[in-house]
Amino acid sequence: MFNKILIANRGEIAVRVIRACNELGIKSAAIYSDADKTSLHTRMADESCYIGNSPAHDSYLNKEKIIRLAKDIGADAIHPGYGFFSENADFIKALEKNRITFIGPSSKSVSLMGSKTEARKLMDKNKVPIVPGTTEAIESVKDGLIISKEIGYPVLLKAAAGGGGKGMRKISSSDEFESAFEATKREALKSFANDDIYIEKYVENPRHIEVQIFGDKHGNYVHLFERECSIQRRHQKIIEEAPSSFVDELTRKKITSAAVAAAKACGYYNAGTVEFLMDSKKNFYFLEMNTRLQVEHPVTELITGLDLVKEQISVAAGNNLSFKQSDLKINGHAIECRIYAEDPSNNFLPSTGTLIRYIPPSGPGVRVDSGFDSGSQITVHYDPLISKLVSWSDTRESAISRMLRALSEYVIGGLITNVSFLKIIIDHPSFRKGEFDINFLNDEFMQNLMSQADIKYIKEIERVSAIFAAILKSKSSINKLHAGQTDSLNHWQEQMYE
Repeated sequence: MFNKILIANRGEIAVRVIRACNELGIKSAAIYSDADKTSLHTRMADESCYIGNSPAHDSYLNKEKIIRLAKDIGADAIHPGYGFFSENADFIKALEKNRITFIGPSSKSVSLMGSKTEARKLMDKNKVPIVPGTTEAIESVKDGLIISKEIGYPVLLKAAAGGGGKGMRKISSSDEFESAFEATKREALKSFANDDIYIEKYVENPRHIEVQIFGDKHGNYVHLFERECSIQRRHQKIIEEAPSSFVDELTRKKITSAAVAAAKACGYYNAGTVEFLMDSKKNFYFLEMNTRLQVEHPVTELITGLDLVKEQISVAAGNNLSFKQSDLKINGHAIECRIYAEDPSNNFLPSTGTLIRYIPPSGPGVRVDSGFDSGSQITVHYDPLISKLVSWSDTRESAISRMLRALSEYVIGGLITNVSFLKIIIDHPSFRKGEFDINFLNDEFMQNLMSQADIKYIKEIERVSAIFAAILKSKSSINKLHAGQTDSLNHWQEQMYE
């Protein structure tokens, strides 16, 4: 096993890895930028090392500095978390060259799956269903128009090196093609330093279903069942579940077998996720493979009883998987909500500042993965994810009730968050019945179901938050808070500001 692991990340995922290291008796080393000097992960790790200025390219994305630091402090492995260098083949190659273990897959597997066009070719060759479209980058508007006509509109233009919803445009007719082609190439180049784009048939109203897989360096593979990730805003997941209420046992067997076949096709080891689109008839198509730990891994942990981070570390050290497929079964239901510092009533713009008061929920079946506490700063430099709130229970219905209770208990003072918005989604009849797809928030919910009463409620919550934040800055005003002399704050106390 390893003696010391450098965690090349920040926030809640860094805290998550530190906890796994502690349980395994491995020393943890955190890195931090100027903006993260007092962050929770820097205080929890066995040692913390300054890595650079606040912008990510000067710190968490400084490959040479991170590798040099790992060698200087004697770290024999690096855990990348997710984001930053977690899917960067060049970074992994550099670690391999310097004989530092990367806690994740090989650079070869990441390269194979990092290009969406190459991944589609590989999946097609290995009989994993893919969405109709091209397996090569399209070179011109003329070629694209011909291919789109053959496939049939609507189509999607997608960045070959893309992810996270960037470099993606829906085209409904040939008249839209040229402008969309140029815009998508520009966005792909800006976001991924690669302007290759390809075409896929647009699957109408699909579900986003993904399968957690795990492999070791000895050729052993397992799947850890599926996750439902269809509740998305701007192509970003905000609520995830395991298992999917839409997937029956026969479909589960088919889609998990396809996911394992995808992993074997690229010689994959460690934790990975194979993502699929599934239509209303339960036909599914390969979307992409995320060659890392997913943000939503806690829901899989809760229904399987496994610790995926500890398993990652063990597999990276050369051990066999600690379990077999026959050992695994689905136990209950888990739901995860991503808690963001953002303003739902103002186009979800990020909300920055100090977490003046922070009291996460607790109780039976509630888990909070957070990288922050009272006094922490949410800055403009990084993603405004505050935490991942997860509920587990024996049934989906009771897991929903438990999530609503936990969301109502969450106290976050000083910033505007999306907690009230999440409560509206979770409590919506369509969500409760499992009747939704990836367009739910964009088409139905956002346009028709966000009533004026809902918006007014969110705005009131925000107004009270601002009052509360201002009052907490004054010691004398805190006394008024306890005395219950402010009507707005009495309302806050009743609602348990989210």
